[in-house]
Amino acid sequence: MANSSNVTLVGGRRPGPPSVAGTSWRGRGELALAAVAAAFTLAQLALVRPGMGLGWDETVYVSQISAQAPPAFFSAPRARGVSLLVAPITSWSSSTPLLRVYLALLSGLGLYLALRVWRGLFPARVLALAGALFASLWVTVFYGPQAMPNYWVAIGALICVGCFLRVRADRYDRADRYDRADRCDRAALGGVGAGAALMAWMRPTDAIWTVLPLLALLVCVRGRRRLALLTALVAGLVAGAGEWVVEAYVSYGGLGQRLSDASHIQGGLGWNIAVGDQLRSLGGRALCRPCTGAMPDVAVMAWWFVLPLLAALGLAVAVRARRTTATLVPLACATTAAVPYLFLIGYAAPRFLLPAYALLAIPVADALVHLGTMPGRAWRPVAVAVLALVIAGHVSVQYAVLEKAVDRTTASHRGWARTAGELHRLGVRPPCLLTGSEAIPIAFYTGCSSAQTSGHNANATRAGILRTATRIPVAALAPANGSAPAYARGWPSHRYGAVRIHVAPAAGEGGRG
Repeated sequence: MANSSNVTLVGGRRPGPPSVAGTSWRGRGELALAAVAAAFTLAQLALVRPGMGLGWDETVYVSQISAQAPPAFFSAPRARGVSLLVAPITSWSSSTPLLRVYLALLSGLGLYLALRVWRGLFPARVLALAGALFASLWVTVFYGPQAMPNYWVAIGALICVGCFLRVRADRYDRADRYDRADRCDRAALGGVGAGAALMAWMRPTDAIWTVLPLLALLVCVRGRRRLALLTALVAGLVAGAGEWVVEAYVSYGGLGQRLSDASHIQGGLGWNIAVGDQLRSLGGRALCRPCTGAMPDVAVMAWWFVLPLLAALGLAVAVRARRTTATLVPLACATTAAVPYLFLIGYAAPRFLLPAYALLAIPVADALVHLGTMPGRAWRPVAVAVLALVIAGHVSVQYAVLEKAVDRTTASHRGWARTAGELHRLGVRPPCLLTGSEAIPIAFYTGCSSAQTSGHNANATRAGILRTATRIPVAALAPANGSAPAYARGWPSHRYGAVRIHVAPAAGEGGRG
């Protein structure tokens, strides 16, 4: 899709005012992106449902700033960006539906702003289609309204990479300074730092992997732009990850120790081909660890194999249109963002690849638009109709997977809530402490603290738990057919569904009274 607006990128000049291929960004372009973002928000509210309840990781993040329960143990890999993101709601309300609505609205706004950053780099129809492709993935809709970091890493990546390309293609005067006409891309320079900060705020290591190609590309940038872009990137990373690094020295024994602990919790980072694990997770599994069982149906996996082919076609289109950099950079960043989750860890979760999907969506959309406009005028309607049918089939499969994932997740969360109700009936009420199987999420639903004496979330000792049991209600949870911790085997036991609840005697007496 060669056009004059795209050719301007070749000479390193600014892509001009936000107008591409005759589309007014103040008119139809803005409206198209806003429509995509609004549809994404509505899809979250309609299909994920605000009453789904909070998941395991969500309870950890939300509990850090929440009146519902004491803060859960915060393990080494986690960052506090999500906790601060949800604080405007969780600091005063324990309503999960309200939190879901807030995050759905915020994620829709984030998608709109992230796509708008790319104005002038790609035609409006390409960006609108890219947003629709990314927003229609079941994993995007599923995690958009959740208190989880990966969607926001994806938004930060789109903002950072798009703004980087805008600044790199900007026009400078002879003194190598911005002239008055370039004020809007001073904001783009700030966007580079803001996008990097958002990524690092959510997941510092993901931010580093994502910006590696940008740091490499700085070698090709001349003059003060190189220093400006390097400063923006480094400042953004430091601003986002600064708290995480400081906390490493305050609470985890130093940065090296925190990174080592994080690697251990993730199974030991090293050469692990997790491509098959990621394929298995496409069927709607939130966490595939251990990742066993059959592969999903071919219809569920097909888009994953088509994705790199369309991305390659998008690059070929860009080379022909003489705007290679604007396509090659997001492809490179998507690749480095995906590397640790495809080749360095021994398990999978579909949300891990959201940043890669977001960055790939733009060249993929460019390829699809090219396929729809490539035939002659007589055959063009046929090509568009075929592409529309293929995309409609893809979306229908995605939403079928989404429905199953939501139903399964909702049932799990309701099980935790019912167990919390049974604990209240047994006298385990705040202030209280839970330990054992699934203690962290159930403790949040119960309003208790949680403690473990072993494993990745170890934060207590046997003696400490026994001392606590003399002061407040304490219960140990175990699978119905499993065994309780050794120190709790003499406690009164109550079976509730698939859970066996062992209540410390003092709390048990209070419950029976």
